[in-house]
Amino acid sequence: MIAYLVPQASSFAGHIDWLFTLILVTVGFWFLVAEGAFLWLCFRFRRRDGVAGQYVTGTRKEEKRWISWPHYLVIACDVVLIVATVYVWIEVKQNMPPADERVRIVAQQWAWVFVHAGADGKLGTPDDIVTVDELHIQMDRVYQFELMSKDVLHSFSVPAFRLKQDAVPGRTISGWFKPTQRGRFDIQCAEICGLGHALMPGHVVIESQEEHQAWMRAQRT
Repeated sequence: MIAYLVPQASSFAGHIDWLFTLILVTVGFWFLVAEGAFLWLCFRFRRRDGVAGQYVTGTRKEEKRWISWPHYLVIACDVVLIVATVYVWIEVKQNMPPADERVRIVAQQWAWVFVHAGADGKLGTPDDIVTVDELHIQMDRVYQFELMSKDVLHSFSVPAFRLKQDAVPGRTISGWFKPTQRGRFDIQCAEICGLGHALMPGHVVIESQEEHQAWMRAQRT
């Protein structure tokens, strides 16, 4: 359902959308049940001429079951949601697949700096390729990233990837993604980071192997 609004451009985007849909359907179902019961009770026990009001203590067994049974069912739904959440968390955050390539992402007020390995395949060497506000990556390739901040808290967010990771000063945070769809997608900072926060957009450009190799050659020259 979310994919109709924001495209799925990473291998785990479908898992995130599935979890959000599961939560929406479960919570939405109980919302409708609760509102329906509330309206029915309002109608059933509405004020009527000649009918005296009743005080319900809620201590009788047949009265308690109106609370206890829905309570048990909600707890069962909570267990299902927790299991589903842990499954997706492990898939996205705990099980980091072997990297085909590594990229360094540096957040700063107010820009994104991306560092690719050069011809030697190693980060932190003189032939590194550095870009600002535009990340070029190859489709169907596993990328591990090193995320860091030069100054304050930032948050690296790529809606099409269903990826959001805070950048914390003094820490290097690892993560991964595998792009699955060619195109140009938004990068945003999802953490208020100062006066220029709204002026910190970027883009991720997902290319075919031929396009990406041509881009890499152009950067080296």
